[in-house]
Amino acid sequence: MPEQPPPITVVGIGADGWPGLAPTSRDALREAEVVLGATRQLDLLPAGEVEAERIAWPSPLRPAVPGLLAQHHGRRIAVLGSGDPMFYGIGRTLTEVVDTPDRLRFLPHPSSVSYACARLGWPLESTEVVSLVGRPLDTLTLALHPGRRLLVLSADATTPAAVAALLTERGHGAARLTVLEKLGHASERRLLGRADDWPHTPGDPLNVIAVQLGEGPHNSLVPGLPDTAYESDGQLTKRHVRAATLAVLAPSPGELLWDVGGGSGSIAVEWLRAHRDCQAVSVERDPVRAERISRNAATLGVPRLRVVSGRAPAALAELPAPDAVFIGGGLTAPGLLESCWSALRPGGRLVANTVTLESEALLAEWYRRHGGDLVRLAVAHAVPVGGFTGWRQAMPVTQWSVVKPRTPAETPPETPAGARADAPSDTPQENAS
Repeated sequence: MPEQPPPITVVGIGADGWPGLAPTSRDALREAEVVLGATRQLDLLPAGEVEAERIAWPSPLRPAVPGLLAQHHGRRIAVLGSGDPMFYGIGRTLTEVVDTPDRLRFLPHPSSVSYACARLGWPLESTEVVSLVGRPLDTLTLALHPGRRLLVLSADATTPAAVAALLTERGHGAARLTVLEKLGHASERRLLGRADDWPHTPGDPLNVIAVQLGEGPHNSLVPGLPDTAYESDGQLTKRHVRAATLAVLAPSPGELLWDVGGGSGSIAVEWLRAHRDCQAVSVERDPVRAERISRNAATLGVPRLRVVSGRAPAALAELPAPDAVFIGGGLTAPGLLESCWSALRPGGRLVANTVTLESEALLAEWYRRHGGDLVRLAVAHAVPVGGFTGWRQAMPVTQWSVVKPRTPAETPPETPAGARADAPSDTPQENAS
């Protein structure tokens, strides 16, 4: 049996450097033959204490990790991480790269979040953390709720001013910001100010931003945002139908949605808002609408939405298999339903909405073959009628929803005679409320 290589020791280190390390962490670094880390972290190790070869991470880091570990295979390797390496740190990358978890040994240091909560007197369990390291600034939007406390992990020295500007733009200009620099170091510093009157120039790049939100816009956590929350040319799944659609799509952490015929992107956006680990791809044939979907996703706090500009089903060919599919347009396009059903993972959900008779006939046939639920959603709004009030009925929406069996099912039906294969896209259903 071949001899097992020594474990890779991952040592968390703070701004206080070597003096702040526990004895176990110091011993691990003394015994290492090679130490990998950011240049800033390597410079914190005293030459007289750590004699190992020092290698700074290249940029980009992630693709270089497997090669560096392979290059030094068999040597005693130590890796430096900021604070707790398993909290938005290098630890996650290593667990994804090293195929044997037993090869990794973690020695954490207090994280910047732990330090910040200790300085502020904020309970850690009730403080939301948002990382902007390698993530778009708009990611912060989803966490903005009146009265809440947030800790924002900064990308660099310019992040505090950018966060202040975003808060002001999103209607939270009264928020109080506390920037905590070099937490744990002797020269630790804090800067205070309001978002709409942030007075400070960029300081130390090693900082955490504490945000105390006051009064501001309501930011609902459930599906069915107001239609006015979206930029749209009218191709929008309206609020009440959208809420009903998300209910049957049933988003769950880590799952991937295909939003086919994206329109304004509302279904994909609200799927992603359900949980930070949800994933979505919105497929839209109109490039102008595709750009609009990206803007809506950023404005509503989910800039991670992937937007594909192309015509389905061809545009679906290279996408990863979905856990759920929503078809909001183009139902009668040849092969679209078949492609979506074939790609859908067993146990996944497929939901299709339409307002046209041709597509309704197609959904009725699929319902006959595969079961599920076929419902008609009708919404009416109160409107002025002279000096009185009456009801104005929106176009009813036919919705088919189904769960794909976990065992092989019969071959999907061909397009029935009642539905024209050359019919135009059903995208107009996005107007239905």
